[in-house]
Order: sequence, then C-alpha cells, then structure tokens
Amino acid sequence: MPPSTANATTDNEPPSPSGPPPPDAKSAPYDLGVVDRYQYLLLMAGCAVLTLPLELVLHAGVYRRAGRLVRALWLPVAVFVVWDTVAIHRGHWRFNPRYVTGWTIPGGVPVEEVAFFVVIPTCALLSLGACSWLLARRAGRDDA
Repeated sequence: MPPSTANATTDNEPPSPSGPPPPDAKSAPYDLGVVDRYQYLLLMAGCAVLTLPLELVLHAGVYRRAGRLVRALWLPVAVFVVWDTVAIHRGHWRFNPRYVTGWTIPGGVPVEEVAFFVVIPTCALLSLGACSWLLARRAGRDDA
C-alpha cells in the first residue's frame, strides 16, 4: 500500500504542528473589507445591546447599581489586562490586526480585549439578575 500523502508538505519539510497557515486576506471568502477591523468591537457592542432588555424589561438591576458593577469588575479586568500584556510581550499570543482597530491601551492590549473583559462579565451579571428577578416573581415575591 502506498504511503499516505495527507500530511505531505513541499520541499520535504515536516508538517506544521499547528496545521496549515491561515488564508491571506485576499483569499478569504468572508472578506468584509474595512468592516473586518471592527468585527471584535462590533461583537462586543452587539453583546451589550442584545442584553440590554435584561436590564430594562426583566429588571436585572445591574446598570442601576453602577457602583456595585464597578466594584465587581475592577479586579478581574485589571488582572486580565496585566495577563494579556505579559502574554503579548512574551509572544504567547497576539491579535490578528485584520480583526482589531489597532487602538491599544498602554501595554499594547487592544481596546477590544478590554471591552471583552468588561462586556462579557456584565452580560453574565445581567443574565443572573434577570433570572433572579424572574424566579422571585414566580415565587410571588417582587423584592428581587
């Protein structure tokens, strides 16, 4: 039986452990042009907007208690910003410039990543608050 050519590469190079290289920007079938660089930021904005009804309709109470939200988020945001800064400078990971605006905070962390550290936990708190309110309402209490 002939040897498999599934992992064959050109010039007798061993196959890359991380797989084939990503397609370049011009060959991507989903190339959105200039919108690409705002994808991450738009995704974070979409998460924030789509969870807004949890505050307005289901009385999650997260935005109404902004001080409490800030106290809950500041430490995790600070830790993860430091973590990202170290990882970026050590070369452990990077952000594809195609999908970020290029705006960074001191230390080189993209603003989109900082937005992620704020938006996603806020969405989780909104979900928790809305569920708590619904369960309290179902149990006949309106004190949630």
